[in-house]
Amino acid sequence: MSTATSRLTAEDLEFLARPLLGFLTVAGGKQPPQPRPVWFEATADGTVQFFTEPDSLKIRRLRRDPRASIVVAAPVGERERWVSVAGRVTIEADGAHDLCARLAARYWDLADEERAGDLATMLAGDQLQVVIHPETVQRQTY
Repeated sequence: MSTATSRLTAEDLEFLARPLLGFLTVAGGKQPPQPRPVWFEATADGTVQFFTEPDSLKIRRLRRDPRASIVVAAPVGERERWVSVAGRVTIEADGAHDLCARLAARYWDLADEERAGDLATMLAGDQLQVVIHPETVQRQTY
């Protein structure tokens, strides 16, 4: 069953709280869409956020056209389910390192010294936080 709204539901937020990869697509002008896997966080206020480096292609494209979408799907072996969020974004200088640390703890075992070192390297660099403000939320469950 497929439905569309402009807000994330409680069921969507529960699903998106899992350590799943999101596939982000940003508006690219003449370029065809090129989704990229990202870590993300759905917030209680219904936005979806991720972090990236200031000089990334994502940021350059979002500065030209601040529209993006993210699709998150259940892994193989579970009932088919996905949620798609599309909307305008804001790019924020504050909060990216905190978001990076929270997401690393969600996606990695930080007791692993190599992963802890990877996180330290990420936190040593500049990061920006990107927030998608949903205009369209679509979902499907089979």
